[in-house]
Amino acid sequence: MEVDVHLFQLLLIAPVTVLLLAIKESIAQPLFVTCITGSLRLVNGSHDWEGRVEVCVSGSWGTVCDNNWDSTDAAVVCRQLGWGTNGTALSNAYFGQGNGSIHLDSVQCLGTEHNLLTNCTHSTTHNCGHSKDAGVACY
Repeated sequence: MEVDVHLFQLLLIAPVTVLLLAIKESIAQPLFVTCITGSLRLVNGSHDWEGRVEVCVSGSWGTVCDNNWDSTDAAVVCRQLGWGTNGTALSNAYFGQGNGSIHLDSVQCLGTEHNLLTNCTHSTTHNCGHSKDAGVACY
C-alpha cells in the first residue's frame, strides 16, 4: 500500500511542478520593446543633444539620408527631442555611419512641426548609403 500512496502523490505533484516550471520560464524571458514608430534618437555624439539622427519605423531603428537636410529639419529634430528649437544640420555621417536600414530621405520640414516622421514631407525610398547619414547638434 505504501507504493500506491507514493505513486498517487507523484501523480498529483508532477503536473503542478511542470506548471510551476513553465510559469518560471515564461517570467524569466526578458521583454524587449525596441521602439515606437516616430521616435527619434541621437547616436554617437559627445553630448546628449547631438548625434546621428535615427528614427524608429515599425519597431526598428534606422538612419536618415542627408539629401536636402538643413537647419530647418534639424530644428524639428531638436524640438521633438526636447532640446530647444534650434539646431545645426550635419551631413556626410559627421557622427559616424549607422548600420541597418535607412528609413528616410529627402526630408523637408517647414520648421514648425513637432514630429519628423509624421509631420515633415520625406521619401521612404533612398538613393544613398550610410556615408550620407544625417546628424544634428541642438543648441
